[in-house]
Amino acid sequence: MAKAVFQRNQKVWVESVGAWAVIEKIVPVWARGFDEPVRVTYDVGLGRDFHAHELRPEQNSHDLINDDEPSWRLLRARNKWQQPEDCPHHPYPGTYPVVVTDANDWGGWRVPGAEYDRDPLKIEFQAKLIASSKRLLSIARNLALLVDESPEDAPPEIRRLAEEARKVDRFLQQIPAASEQAVQAAEDAA
Repeated sequence: MAKAVFQRNQKVWVESVGAWAVIEKIVPVWARGFDEPVRVTYDVGLGRDFHAHELRPEQNSHDLINDDEPSWRLLRARNKWQQPEDCPHHPYPGTYPVVVTDANDWGGWRVPGAEYDRDPLKIEFQAKLIASSKRLLSIARNLALLVDESPEDAPPEIRRLAEEARKVDRFLQQIPAASEQAVQAAEDAA
């Protein structure tokens, strides 16, 4: 028997079309002699019904941050365009920072060599900030939870900081809506 995986009005990523859509209707397929539907499909307004395996739910930022995986880390990459003796004003001559966000040491943040050469101290600071962002987000969420447990006991400044932390968390959870042109292109492709 099939169960609905998604709910009506839930935002989903339609893998085969490559666009965000909202589930407009849940379409159960019934068969004689069964008390439950044998299959469930979803109408997302793109011209045909989709199966659950073709859709991916919107992730919130809590799901994206997995504390079990290694932290984002700062690595140094060799600068192919400048020799160490050509850049003695860099904090680490001959290298530039790379923030790695994947367990396999790839994916993340890099900076063009010319931009690094223009202001290496600023880029070094940005790299450290990005590498620390998972921990900072965790601290902000814990602060908000702590204030939520007993808001009347928290000093006004701490309540204000908790509200700022909630605003940042809401910002991180927002996923931009697809533009009208992208929706039209997806409909044309289907």
